[in-house]
Amino acid sequence: MQQYCFGIDIGGTSIKCGLFTKEGELKEKWEIPTNRENHGESVPQDVADTILKKIKEKDLKDEEVIGVGIGVPGPVTQDGTVLKCANLGWSIFNVSEKMSTLTGLKVAAANDANVAALGEMWQGGGKGYENIIMVTLGTGVGGGVIVGGSVVAGSNGAGGEIGHIIVNPTEMDQCGCGGHGHLEQYASATGIVRMAKKLLSEQTQESVLRKYKDLTAKDVFDTAKNGDSIAMELVEELGQYLALALSHVAAVVDPQIFVIGGGVSKAGAILIDVIRKYYNKNILSALSNKEFRLAELGNDAGIYGCAKLILSKK
Repeated sequence: MQQYCFGIDIGGTSIKCGLFTKEGELKEKWEIPTNRENHGESVPQDVADTILKKIKEKDLKDEEVIGVGIGVPGPVTQDGTVLKCANLGWSIFNVSEKMSTLTGLKVAAANDANVAALGEMWQGGGKGYENIIMVTLGTGVGGGVIVGGSVVAGSNGAGGEIGHIIVNPTEMDQCGCGGHGHLEQYASATGIVRMAKKLLSEQTQESVLRKYKDLTAKDVFDTAKNGDSIAMELVEELGQYLALALSHVAAVVDPQIFVIGGGVSKAGAILIDVIRKYYNKNILSALSNKEFRLAELGNDAGIYGCAKLILSKK
C-alpha cells in the first residue's frame, strides 16, 4: 500500500501545498491565497479545507494518509505552538493541535526557514548529509540548522535566525528588527543594494552600477562578473560578512555542509567562491574546508521540508 503525506508552506501572500509519497516523490503541488483578514483567522480552516478536498479528489483512505507537515513564517516551539506570526497576524496558539482537530490527521509544525532546510537536506542541495546549515538570502536573511537529521528549533522556536547575527558592531544604520550590524543588513537583497548605494556615494570612480535607475542585487553580481571594480568590492564585502557569520555558527554545530538558497543565491559560483574564500580565513582548521552548495529546490523547499517533518515525527 502506497502512503502519502502533505507539505503545507504558509506564506504571507500564498499557501504552497504538496502531496508526497512517503519516499519523497512530489505527486502534485498547488497554491491557495493567504487570507490575512481578521488576523489570519480563516487560514487554518482554509488549509484544512484544501487538504480534505485533495484527499477526497484522490480517493485516499485513512490508512493511506500519514499526516500533514506545516511551515509557518514565525517562531514555532517543539510542540507546535506559534509564539507570534506578524506576517499572518497570528498571536500565540498551538497550530498543530488546531490543524489536527480540523483535519483529523496527525500534524507537525515548524518555522518555515527550518523546514526549507529540512527539505534541502532530504531531496535538495544537502541530500546525503544529516548535519547542514541552510542560509536563505532573499529580502531578508533566514536560516535553518539541521543536526542529526532533525531541526534545531531552540526553546522558543527561534533557532537558526542567522540573519540577526551581529557581524559589524560599529554599524550605525538600523536593521529591520531594530538592531545594528546584523548580517541581514549586508547579505540580503535589500542589504546589498544598501551597501551599493552607500559605496557609490563615497567613491568617485566610474562604475556601471551608476547607470541603473533601480539597482538590484542581481545587477551588482552581474556587473561584478564583468569585472567592474566597485561591484567586485561589494561582492568581496558581502562575502566577508557572510563567511564571518557562518564561521560563528559552524563553531557551535560543526555542520557537514552549508546550503545557500534564496533569490540572491542565483548569482551562482561567484557567491559560493567568495564565501568559501573568507570562511576558511575565520575558522579553526578542524572546521575548515566545509562543503558549500547552492540550494536546488527553489520555492518548493518548504513543502518538501514540511513533508519530511511529518514523516520524521515519532
